[in-house]
Amino acid sequence: MSLRLATPEELLDWDDRTVDAPGGHVYQSRAWADHRVASGWSAHHLVFEDSFAVLVLSRPWPWIGGGSAYVPRGPISAGEDASDTAARLVDVGAYVAEAGLDVVAADAEIPVARDYLEMLDVAGFHQIEEIQPSRHRIALPLAGSDEDAAFEGIAKSTRQRIRKAEKDGIVVVRHDGRIGPGGAGEGFVIPDEPTTTALDRFYDLLLETGERRNFSFGPRANFLAWWRAAHAAGHLVYLEARSPDGDPLAGLVLYRHGERLSTVHSGDHASARTEHPGALHLLRWRAIQLAVREGRTEMDLGGVDVPGARREPREGEPMWGLYQHKLSFGGTWLEMAGAHELVIRPRRYQAGRLAAKIARVVGRARPTGGG
Repeated sequence: MSLRLATPEELLDWDDRTVDAPGGHVYQSRAWADHRVASGWSAHHLVFEDSFAVLVLSRPWPWIGGGSAYVPRGPISAGEDASDTAARLVDVGAYVAEAGLDVVAADAEIPVARDYLEMLDVAGFHQIEEIQPSRHRIALPLAGSDEDAAFEGIAKSTRQRIRKAEKDGIVVVRHDGRIGPGGAGEGFVIPDEPTTTALDRFYDLLLETGERRNFSFGPRANFLAWWRAAHAAGHLVYLEARSPDGDPLAGLVLYRHGERLSTVHSGDHASARTEHPGALHLLRWRAIQLAVREGRTEMDLGGVDVPGARREPREGEPMWGLYQHKLSFGGTWLEMAGAHELVIRPRRYQAGRLAAKIARVVGRARPTGGG
């Protein structure tokens, strides 16, 4: 067994190794671990013999013992071959089994690679439905690019919308814990309100956008608690487009990790699409500018695949328009290996899933009291 719990000293630079390293992800951070612990999970900060770090979350089954584990967006690639990442995940599976847990799921962001998939298959892993919204992503390579080159790579009609939005006086507010003493940077303005207030307003905007696109979101308190923690840790950037009168038009949440900025959530008011059709286009361009200025080698424009259609959208499907919108920024479709699961103790795993389902139903049915 090559895994052990991290020491207090190793936790001090945890994010340097799991978030800021190549292929890093915010969901491997200490902030995400703390957020999930507050929701009833246990966090295992594990370290390999070569100092590679991986976060594993676990929770027990109700009543019967055992439990499940999840490696959120990990193990990260850290510049290694996909086969090395697969070997690390196999070791994590062995650690989880030794800890008395019954199943482990993982959804490392690894581009499709035959060695990775074959090694997981031999070790007993099988592919499952995605735990996060998307499996694949639209990637915009930025290595060696400057802002002028990145802008030229955008489709002409999209460039026109961006310039029209700028001409109309739309401004982009940058909520970012890493803004330096030099200010927010050209094209951005400093917030005139607490970030918590802006994020709370963005949640309402997400609900409105979700109704149009047939998406649903979890409880407000959970989203806001995580966004605040990620922003405080410097992992989250929130960009908000405002009209010349100061009215919020659209918002964009980004994660800063590894060598990329990643689009996480975007939303806009339906009325803004008519009155200011370039607001969201301007937001995405500002995100690309920020990625270039930080020396990122990729702007991750997010996914467009959905359950039942883990592939490129086709014309006429609900995600086709969003897909074309993201491609217009110069992005390309990037196939990812997706989520996998190792079932260690099948009988208790099935019993545990049933127990968890019963516990959820009982919890919903229990009276909350009055007063």
